[in-house]
Amino acid sequence: MTEARNPVKSVRTTARILRALKELDSAGVTELSERLGLTKGTVHNHLSTLEENEFVVRDGEKYRLGILFFEFGEQTKRAKKIYGVGVPEVEKLADRTDELASLLIEEHGRGIYLHRARGEQALTLDTRIGARVYLHNTGLGKAILAHLPRERTERILDRHGLPRTTENTIDSRDALFEELDRVRERGYAIDDEERATGIRCVAAPVTTSDGAVHGAVSVAGPTSRIKGDRLETAIPDLVQNAANVISINLTYS
Repeated sequence: MTEARNPVKSVRTTARILRALKELDSAGVTELSERLGLTKGTVHNHLSTLEENEFVVRDGEKYRLGILFFEFGEQTKRAKKIYGVGVPEVEKLADRTDELASLLIEEHGRGIYLHRARGEQALTLDTRIGARVYLHNTGLGKAILAHLPRERTERILDRHGLPRTTENTIDSRDALFEELDRVRERGYAIDDEERATGIRCVAAPVTTSDGAVHGAVSVAGPTSRIKGDRLETAIPDLVQNAANVISINLTYS
């Protein structure tokens, strides 16, 4: 994380309050005060100012995030060039595999889903558009990490660590860097029940001719279907083709 040279304390407080509201869905002044270790007066002043500027909405004694954040999110998403060129390919992946296809980018060391498309047999997972995930335990994340400079990956690991979410999660740096070498060699990454038990994912990086990695695309499904030839050949070929098309469009459009 980049440290602000001259941080503004009130902005940091506002950010903490907004993040708490996101985690809690809605909360009152007292709950936020106790959760964040701030005085009720400080919390109330920030909330009333946020309400005045339409960033939060008051429902009785509780506050929640306003729809203005949705507008900001939509604008931010559509401003990403990879979104415009990536959505059609992700939709095709879902149709061709009947599974769940995704487009993910990296920001501040976490993965953020920009788009998801559902095939006829697609699973319903706990990750939605806009959700943030760790990079080390997802196929999408490993596809991105494999093409970042080593020092950038090290900084991401310093900040976010290698939290273990299943028995298959890679939780050591040496093992992760060995895995990233394999990802580069074969051109795609596999999440073999590393984030969630029973789910496999095949992902490929979206890169441009200058070597920059802009994101990754994937297909995910239950281990009962993502196996054998589908895991070893069919889905990797489709995912790599989709990533290649997006990469070309990003490079030349």
